[in-house]
This record gives sequence, C-alpha cells and structure tokens, in this order.
Amino acid sequence: MRILVVEDDPRLGPSLKKGLEGNHYAVDLMPNGEDALLAALATAYDLVVLDILLPGLNGFEVCRRLREKKRTMPILLLTALGEVDHRVKGLDLGADDYLVKPFAFSELEARVRALLRRKGPTKTPVLRFMDITLDTRTHEVYRGDRLIILGSKEYALLEFFMRHPHQVLSRTMIAEHVWDSDTEHLSNVIDVYIRYLRRKLCELNEPDVIVTVRGAGYQLKEPPV
Repeated sequence: MRILVVEDDPRLGPSLKKGLEGNHYAVDLMPNGEDALLAALATAYDLVVLDILLPGLNGFEVCRRLREKKRTMPILLLTALGEVDHRVKGLDLGADDYLVKPFAFSELEARVRALLRRKGPTKTPVLRFMDITLDTRTHEVYRGDRLIILGSKEYALLEFFMRHPHQVLSRTMIAEHVWDSDTEHLSNVIDVYIRYLRRKLCELNEPDVIVTVRGAGYQLKEPPV
C-alpha cells in the first residue's frame, strides 16, 4: 500500500513517515499543499494523510480539488482545528476521517487500517477502459469481443493500470503493487512484461493504450485521435 503524508511540521512529518514505513507501507512525504496536490493527481496512492494548516494550499482546498478531479482514494485529515465546524467542513469536502492533534500514533495506525479495509471491498468487480473489460471475479479479460489470455503478472499489471487510468505509474509503484518488491532488480522485468501485455492487447492491431512516460513510468491513456 502506498500512502501520501502531507505535513509541514519538521518533526511530525518525518515521524509519521518513519512510523508508517515501520508498518510496511510505502510512504511519500510532502510539506505543502501545491506539491501534495500534484503528487496525488499523478500517483495512484491508496490513502492520503492530509494536514489542514499547510503553507500555500490548505488541506481543505487540496481535498476539495482531489474530489473535483474524481480521485477516490481515502483521505484522513490531520489538524489542530478540533471544532465541530471544521470537522464537518472537512467531511463535507470529501474527507473520509478526521484526527485532531495531538494524537497517539497507535490511533492513527488504527484509522489507517480501517480506511484501507473500507477501500478494498468497495472496489468494483468489473473494470472497463475503452473497449477493454476485466472481470476481477473470473480473471477474464476482453478487448471488444476477443478473449485475451493473460499470465498472472500480465493480469496483475493490467488490473493495476485499469484501477488507475490516466495516472502515471512509476516502476517503483508497479514493482510494489504487482511484485510486492522494490525496483532494484525488476526494472527490466517490468519493461518486458509491459511489452508482453501490449502485444496481447494489440494482437489485432487495436490502438495501444499503454503510454510510456519518459523518465516517469507508464500510463493507461486513450490514444490520440
């Protein structure tokens, strides 16, 4: 699971990152709202832990813009603003939970686990992108009416792409989600499996929907008209 922590406190931010990484989450730390918004729009995070009182864009505005852009990852707000009106505002803007500072790290851990559990069962069983259909119950993949036979890693790659269309997925993210490992020895392997997947998706000369983003990773995207 990959988590974005947005916290400008020079002690609390690194402490949260270290604690969550100790629980085997991959964690990115951002100190301001502008960078956090860009990262969350470009990266397939499973959860955002978002402080409200941030330099630049505040957490309320980051949350609002993410929901406006149809990003559905759970958002946990962290703040010293404990008044009911602030909690209501955050939840109305699309946040999933709210934790008031100061807090025990064990409570944060419990809320993170609860949000990630809540995220899982709500995933739709049938994913669609253009003419590609993937049924997570049967593991059947179709492009139009054509059944595509995929190996386990090819299937996992396609499912990851289809759960995060239009988002740039780095090799690190792909390695962690598909291989449950880092990219140190997997970069070439990932490229090979991307080629395998492209070949099968485009076997009848269908448009290629997996775009290579130079220096960044790969993206599931409609081909240019």
